[in-house]
Amino acid sequence: MRKTPSDSAYLSGIIGGFPFLLVLLPFGLLFGVLGTEAGLPLSQVMGFSFLVIAGSAQFTALQLMTENAPVLVVLASALAVNLRMAMYSASITPHLGAAPLWQRALLSYMLVDQTYAMAMQTYEAQPERSVRWKVVYFFGLATPICPLWYGATYAGAVLGATISPEFALDFAVPITFLALVAPALRTLAHIAAAMTSVVMAVLLNWMPYNLWLMVAGITAMIVGAEVERRMSRAKAKLT
Repeated sequence: MRKTPSDSAYLSGIIGGFPFLLVLLPFGLLFGVLGTEAGLPLSQVMGFSFLVIAGSAQFTALQLMTENAPVLVVLASALAVNLRMAMYSASITPHLGAAPLWQRALLSYMLVDQTYAMAMQTYEAQPERSVRWKVVYFFGLATPICPLWYGATYAGAVLGATISPEFALDFAVPITFLALVAPALRTLAHIAAAMTSVVMAVLLNWMPYNLWLMVAGITAMIVGAEVERRMSRAKAKLT
């Protein structure tokens, strides 16, 4: 049977998503382990991964919950950590915005750091691709990533007590974000936002309930947006 362009896009997406499994597996295992150690039943640990499907927000919320932080602080901090998803959505809309509503709804659920990073890299390298091709490619990316996140969380929650600390599963957290963030620092606005978040995080680390995450994230986005605005204005004057 002859393969269609959509078949090729889906397979390409699956292949593109596989390298992320190397960090997603220990990342998911770690959340499952920490969730059960924090006293959450299996249903709540899995509910976190199915409904939130955002590792950084899940770890943030879990940490605050173990510190008995107020519910509003937990929710606000998790939302602040996930504000980058709003930027991801705005960035990827020119490529996927013309897709049918039901497809965009599914894509928004599967929009995580890994699928966004790989999709944008591919879309920018192949701007001539159709919206249909890009949608199918995105679904292909999510095919290995999302199920593995659920499975790894379940395995960590069930087998957490038997995993030796010597395996140091928490190494996946910094490695994942370094791998995602470093290639994205391509403009002055990106670098300014990254540096601002680092400086603010160091200066505000004294804040209770990890509120520095919220302040640092919002401040970094404001600085990045302002730098981008000024760069666009300067470019417009030159032209």
